[in-house]
Amino acid sequence: MNSLIQATRRKVGAARVSHVRNPSVKALLERFKDPTSPFHLPPGTQGPESPDPLPEELSPADEGRAKLVELGFDPDSFWEQPIVWGDHDSFQHVNNVRYLRFLESGRIHWMRALGHEIGGPEKADAMIKGKGVSLILKSVSLDYKRPVVFPDTLLVAHKPHPGPLHTSSRVNSPEVTTRRQAKTHFHVMGAIWSYGQRRIVTESDSVLVWYDYDRLVKCDPGEVARAAIERRMNLNKTIGSP
Repeated sequence: MNSLIQATRRKVGAARVSHVRNPSVKALLERFKDPTSPFHLPPGTQGPESPDPLPEELSPADEGRAKLVELGFDPDSFWEQPIVWGDHDSFQHVNNVRYLRFLESGRIHWMRALGHEIGGPEKADAMIKGKGVSLILKSVSLDYKRPVVFPDTLLVAHKPHPGPLHTSSRVNSPEVTTRRQAKTHFHVMGAIWSYGQRRIVTESDSVLVWYDYDRLVKCDPGEVARAAIERRMNLNKTIGSP
């Protein structure tokens, strides 16, 4: 009985709202048609544009960069990777092995930027040619979230962190950011953003080791290199700061 009463009240309330609204809408329409009304719109015309500017829609590239920066990824690591038809396999999507190459290209691009910060162009060149102290890949894991198909362009991004880590959503968590950086190695979170799907389609986590290629041993790269890594670990904390 109570449910019936409540349902009846809802119907009566809706009828009242409709009764109140319909006359006002009808009156406004009549004003549009009345030549003496300030709201009059001649037939075949439309009203003035809104005084508020329309929001600009971000391009897939700008949206991807903004999202990855928000997640704390290093803008110096951003690497655009066009997908070609040959990246497909017989399952009609980009072959899983290709993502290792995409991440490798992004990582080398990031290493050059890191070398520039540590010691200028000469150090950047040495970093990718195995001269002196540079980095060597110890391990890498991938998490495939969505398949990618041609045509598409991917945005590859990296962010160093003390590790370990399993998802980009935890990259800025206190659990990760409060860990101390080891002297001889660090972890690097990778993310691949699809312009076509406008989302992260693959994530990775890897371990990079500081390596003396002249002596063929892992090493402590020194305070300057560690400070450069530390700064890039904390990019999300500096965004918007003076």
